[in-house]
Amino acid sequence: MANKLIKHHLFWPLSVLAALLLFNLLYSPDFFRIVVRDGNLYGSLIDILNFGAPLILVSIGMTLVIATKGIDLSVGSVVAISGAVACLIVSQASDQSAMGVIWTAIASSLLLAVLLGVWNGVLVSAARIQPIIATLILMVAGRGIAQLITSGQIITVSSAPYQFIGAGSFLSLPFSIFIVGAVLLIAALLARKTALGLFIESVGSNPRASRLAGLRSGTVILSVYMFCSLCAGIAGIILSSNVSSADGNNAGLWYELDAILAVVIGGTSLNGGRFYLMGTVVGALIIQTLTTTIYMIGVPPEITLVVKAFVVLAVCLIQSEAFRKSIMHRWKKRKYPAEQEVATHAS
Repeated sequence: MANKLIKHHLFWPLSVLAALLLFNLLYSPDFFRIVVRDGNLYGSLIDILNFGAPLILVSIGMTLVIATKGIDLSVGSVVAISGAVACLIVSQASDQSAMGVIWTAIASSLLLAVLLGVWNGVLVSAARIQPIIATLILMVAGRGIAQLITSGQIITVSSAPYQFIGAGSFLSLPFSIFIVGAVLLIAALLARKTALGLFIESVGSNPRASRLAGLRSGTVILSVYMFCSLCAGIAGIILSSNVSSADGNNAGLWYELDAILAVVIGGTSLNGGRFYLMGTVVGALIIQTLTTTIYMIGVPPEITLVVKAFVVLAVCLIQSEAFRKSIMHRWKKRKYPAEQEVATHAS
């Protein structure tokens, strides 16, 4: 039973997340404290969920892309473009609080995000360009497009309805949590309750065999890139609405790397095939909790990324079954050298 539990794909990610939370609790006894102010819940745990919402969204989309043996390096740029377009439309309106303006900004932003996903998907599925190169094109160009939209400036808005998306509360919890929950539920239903999930895993495991079996692998690949960009677009709206502004240069910066790390920590292989959405969510929460921990203990900003990289490396090594077996073998060899020597001669 214990061995089966350890081999579960969520065991090590949940263990690392629990260890991080325990460290924070020991360092700051009030870390788990949740207070109610004006009918809303506040606390460090709520902040982790709220601030981690955009990364979770991007990571969900990235999971499906990686499951097809692809990669999307453009999600950070899509986040910046999406937020820039939405804030530009709201800022140019005479009445920034009009719901018609808000819905127009959201629809335009998400439509553009989907079109950017179509661009990536066509380059990968139709033009047969390697995913890392195809999405690198939009990663570089997209950041420039975002700055063109904002004219190199930070666009600020003063719209309460728009701000509610990323900073508002619903049923005492941040509204962004419900957005993540809805997207995760839709992705899980499509991936596990329909044939789409099987198609994605088939394409990732063996694209040629999938095509020979009659599966339209190009359509599947196009779909996952569209969905990934849509998730990045939603994340961009949440980020920009949370601070009531859009920064084409810094919004979504390095999100693609954090999303890839979240997917890998969650147990999904970069070689494609089987994927784990809940593992990805846990991986994103680990990264957000780690970021919160680093800021809380006062690590200097200039070495924050170094500390983060080492911790993520340790998490990935702990999760690796091959690495654990290697360590265990070395430990047994050092502790029982005589037995190991007898076993070697016997073989």
